[in-house]
Amino acid sequence: MFSGDTICAISTPPGQGAIAIIRLCGNEAIALTDRIFEMPKGDQNLLKQKANTVHFGKISDKSVEIDNVLVSIFKAPHSYTGDDIVEISCHGSVYIQQRILELFITAGARLAKPGEFTMRAFLNGKLDLSQAEGVADLIASSSEAAHRLAIKQIRGGFSKEISGLRKELLNFISLIELELDFSEEDVEFANRKQLLSFIQQIDKVINSLIRSFEYGNAIKNGIPVAIIGPVNSGKSTLLNRLLHEERSIVSEIAGTTRDYIEDLIVIEGIQFRFIDTAGLRHSSDQIETEGIVRTHQKYDQADIVIILVDLADDPAPIHESLKFIKDKADKTKQLIFALNKSDKHPDDFVKERIVNYKERWGHTAHVLNISAKEDIHVDALEKLLVSLVQKRATGENEVVVTNIRHFEALKRSSEAVQRIMKGIHNSITSDLLAMDIREVLHYLGEITGEITTDEILGNIFKNFCIGK
Repeated sequence: MFSGDTICAISTPPGQGAIAIIRLCGNEAIALTDRIFEMPKGDQNLLKQKANTVHFGKISDKSVEIDNVLVSIFKAPHSYTGDDIVEISCHGSVYIQQRILELFITAGARLAKPGEFTMRAFLNGKLDLSQAEGVADLIASSSEAAHRLAIKQIRGGFSKEISGLRKELLNFISLIELELDFSEEDVEFANRKQLLSFIQQIDKVINSLIRSFEYGNAIKNGIPVAIIGPVNSGKSTLLNRLLHEERSIVSEIAGTTRDYIEDLIVIEGIQFRFIDTAGLRHSSDQIETEGIVRTHQKYDQADIVIILVDLADDPAPIHESLKFIKDKADKTKQLIFALNKSDKHPDDFVKERIVNYKERWGHTAHVLNISAKEDIHVDALEKLLVSLVQKRATGENEVVVTNIRHFEALKRSSEAVQRIMKGIHNSITSDLLAMDIREVLHYLGEITGEITTDEILGNIFKNFCIGK
């Protein structure tokens, strides 16, 4: 897979800009650059320059000057990929970028594939596979929280957790396989009580990582927040207020929203994915009925549910219409009752309604009054949303799984761990025990890249940017 040839690519976003960066990587990266680059003192040679230095000069096609550029030199093994790297900062003209790229290809380089620079970093041992995927997450991060999780992954916290588990398992399997060499003598080198104790510890760690995926994936893709409630309670007005734009149609006509409307917003560094749903009511309209069915689906998918009700409406039928929430009894879902249009009612009436909802829903829901139209207490609602997410946040050094590939590997590892514990209790033979331990080692190794295939690497790096 790793041919060692010199690759090149434009590493900045496509199109015209103030500057652009063209990157080369490989044994001939500096030599190829030296052929087309000339410093003010023409006798200077890039190959003789020190690593981690920047040089000013011009790039020419024979006698035709293309651009004045800065050339940065990074030499193996102290570079991002572990190979020689050259980065050329030129003016951001599309023509200039393409001409310089053409010169390098003519000189003997080839165009890089998506993620090929980072793949070389992995193959050269500069990053493990989990850290390499963290690089892609860092580039894609669109909020402070997602950025923070990506940085943790690049630092290798997750990798250290997995590698530690594999190291201990390798010690045990070496003892069990030694037992297989002396199978006729019926000896036991691996203490089964110690093995069971360690496997139980692994089970706790793996399950903790599996549980963290729900939070990590939500942070990465946006915390899903469904806004549900009766018709004309102001759901679309609230969505528009939260997004600071007229995203959803607002009308006095009941049933205006017949399908869900979805949009993203970042609040205090956390990305939320708000979903405005169709109003809950009995309807003979086929389209509106389908919209209400989808409201139930979006409730199931949401981490946080804002139940928006009109303060003036009788709470009893509202509680009845929300019976499906009680029936589901989902303890992981955060419920917020936002009692809307509070600007139209006296304080005593507002307090009475708040007490009613608190008594009905107890500690299963948060209750506050707002006015979406007049922007009253909407900031308090935003702060509540942020606080609910932060309560779920882990510590600075705690590992959070954000990648579906890691999640699936952990699930398979967990299944094998369950078989090991059952096998020890049932005193199964060493060869069967070894098979299950090898399976755990295999799936944990897939996460960090200690065990991998061309197919796995191809699937991972094809989603990277070209030039990274």
